[in-house]
Amino acid sequence: MAEYAIARATARQALAVLINEGLAVPRRGSGVYVRLFKPIRRHGSRRLSREQWGQGRAIWDADTRGRPFTVDALEVLLERATEDVAAVLESGEVWVRRRRYSVDTRPVQLATSYFPARLVEGSAITLADTGPGGVYARLSDLGLPPAHFTEEVRARMPSPRETRLLDLPAGTPVIVIARTAYTSGGLPVEVNEMVLDSAAYVLQYDFDA
Repeated sequence: MAEYAIARATARQALAVLINEGLAVPRRGSGVYVRLFKPIRRHGSRRLSREQWGQGRAIWDADTRGRPFTVDALEVLLERATEDVAAVLESGEVWVRRRRYSVDTRPVQLATSYFPARLVEGSAITLADTGPGGVYARLSDLGLPPAHFTEEVRARMPSPRETRLLDLPAGTPVIVIARTAYTSGGLPVEVNEMVLDSAAYVLQYDFDA
């Protein structure tokens, strides 16, 4: 205010714009701070390639490229499928894996995966630790390696629960990605619903002309 000779209200409006753009973070009782976080470049095809999970690497390694990431919340349950999930997976019962991922100690993504119970029962997919290569490597062990993926991407404002779990500043939207994995024979083996902090991500997709 002193340096630019502006009113307090003008300064507050300017800060509100920066907060709404995800460039600054308010901390109650402390002030407003620059949001220091290098966005994650999520490469849609590279992270899901067989070369990645088939060699025992986590698909997150393709996103973070050496930056530390953790699953700091995990829940694995056998549940009745919702109507939408049951219609895709053709299964009334599903094993569900709910996770929260953090990068550089910051929560960036919530993910919920559904698997047909009849296909994965008794496998490591129903355990907390799925082993090297994650769930796609374990599907391959079952003779059901993913060969094709579809993703739908949209943006919306977060729910109160998502705001709390992702520690989102006010006004920050989320990116919602719904992915279905299929075998080479067209059998759906996973539905994954992801909620991403939009300020933490750059989504990259490559296409041949």
